[in-house]
Amino acid sequence: MDKNWDDRVAAAWDTFDDYTEDRAGEFRAVIDALVAELPADSPLGPFEQACAWDSTGRSDRAVPLYRQALARGLDGHRGRRARIQLSSSLRNLGRPEEGVRLLAPELDAPSDELDDAVRACLALCLSGLGRDREGLSLVLEALAPHLPRYQRSMANYARALVEPEDRPQGPAQA
Repeated sequence: MDKNWDDRVAAAWDTFDDYTEDRAGEFRAVIDALVAELPADSPLGPFEQACAWDSTGRSDRAVPLYRQALARGLDGHRGRRARIQLSSSLRNLGRPEEGVRLLAPELDAPSDELDDAVRACLALCLSGLGRDREGLSLVLEALAPHLPRYQRSMANYARALVEPEDRPQGPAQA
């Protein structure tokens, strides 16, 4: 899509906080009007609509739209955002295992400014599955580089949370 459309979408999102909860439909209508300008098969349309539904508290309406955007070939930065947001929505709907399956491959994706968001959302999904140590490890791993000190210690602690412990085994029972 052209820069003008992207700029208008960004401007619409800049006004999001101006819409109270009871005016959520008005915000979604602004996004819908922008989406109406796109070709019918554009992956950007369902992505922006999913974001609008998600941001107004309707993960249930967002999930199929994120899936549609990805199925239509949404890639790059927006594709990664869609996978992050979809996994978060799935967790909100009680389906954290789907979120883990969706986000785990993102840990091996080329690094960008969304790395910490990947780890944070994946940590929440893991926690939803009772895998809190793995989730905490991811969060510490994401936090460590931002600390003014203790980066190495925190990174080591993060690894230790998920590595098998080298505990001496007790005597064998006969």
